[in-house]
Amino acid sequence: MTLHLIKLCVGVDRIDELARFQRQRKKKLGRVVHWTTMMPKRVEELLDGGSLYWVIKGAVTVRQRLIGIERVPNGPKRVALVLSPRLVRTMPQPRRPHQGWRYLDPADAPADLPARMKNAKGLPPKMLRELAELGLL
Repeated sequence: MTLHLIKLCVGVDRIDELARFQRQRKKKLGRVVHWTTMMPKRVEELLDGGSLYWVIKGAVTVRQRLIGIERVPNGPKRVALVLSPRLVRTMPQPRRPHQGWRYLDPADAPADLPARMKNAKGLPPKMLRELAELGLL
């Protein structure tokens, strides 16, 4: 059964900032990695099609597929969440702040942004959500 993670994207205000930061990290490390201190206990479920959903400015707005989870040897206690470099925009879903990551059940995960809304990617998440609720997008 697939399971997802959700995490605050600290220090990032927009998806393009996240993309730029991750391009730099990929150039340096050869892959997109996010470091965390806790090893998830449900690794098999996460790697069975799971994604990391990013909360940016109080709303889930983008996700990335989890392609690996590795404990970092010989150093500080760290775990590498290896991510697909592809950022998939989601329907904005409000989220309260929390520390670290949390498991996210697929039934509670926001849907990917429909193809008809791809041109609206410059709009703020709150406006996107309101337009979608009104059936205008």
